[in-house]
Amino acid sequence: MKERHLEILKLVNEKERISVKDLSQVLNISMVTIRKDLEELEARGLLQRQHGYAAKGDSDDIDSRMMVQYLEKKKIAQKAVSFVKPMETIMIESGSTCALFAQELAAVSDVTIITNSAYIARHVRTIPTAKVILLGGDYDVVSEVTTGPVTELCAREYFVDKLFVGIDGYTKEDGFTNINHTRCSTVRGIAKQADKVIVLTTSEKFGKRSVAKVFSPEEVHMVVTDSRISEEYRDILASQDIRVEVADIE
Repeated sequence: MKERHLEILKLVNEKERISVKDLSQVLNISMVTIRKDLEELEARGLLQRQHGYAAKGDSDDIDSRMMVQYLEKKKIAQKAVSFVKPMETIMIESGSTCALFAQELAAVSDVTIITNSAYIARHVRTIPTAKVILLGGDYDVVSEVTTGPVTELCAREYFVDKLFVGIDGYTKEDGFTNINHTRCSTVRGIAKQADKVIVLTTSEKFGKRSVAKVFSPEEVHMVVTDSRISEEYRDILASQDIRVEVADIE
């Protein structure tokens, strides 16, 4: 992706809605070029064009979420690859950071990925070495993920060492939380098949509480995040016996 497009998406996601004129001034690019960029980004489902403005896309659309803090997520994904052994079979739950992780992993390691994310399966389809087992279930067309009892039933056929998941929030009091309670239930069911749960998340999720609880601290083995995580939350996670691995983004 062009660096200019990343800058546009960063501004749109920070402000939620920004005029073409302001984008032109901030990036020192002509309004004609900005409009062409916005057309391309809208066609890819990464934002919405309005009359004279650019706005955030669907909050649950994974392409849109992928572009929020894209560089941080990419670094986290690259860091997480080091925790997977060649020839290993792992599970990856849906999420933008997890999708980037799956792409990085499939490109460098001979592993088998079990996932409930059709997006992840599609995201790695062009990588010749990619081996993916897609779990069935009730299909969410926006987030491109399967959930429900059928998904959990499919997952019971497999036993793996590691499950990689994303989150929407973490607090000391409430643990790890997610915006979608149905997906939380499914993730908990999938996690029963894994020895270790590894959370992949950007640092701004710490200190936030989302809608539904997905994991208690004692259920999580490791967190992989970016280097902007505060010392306070590093200490809190360590006190809960959660290993913290940090991707340097400075």
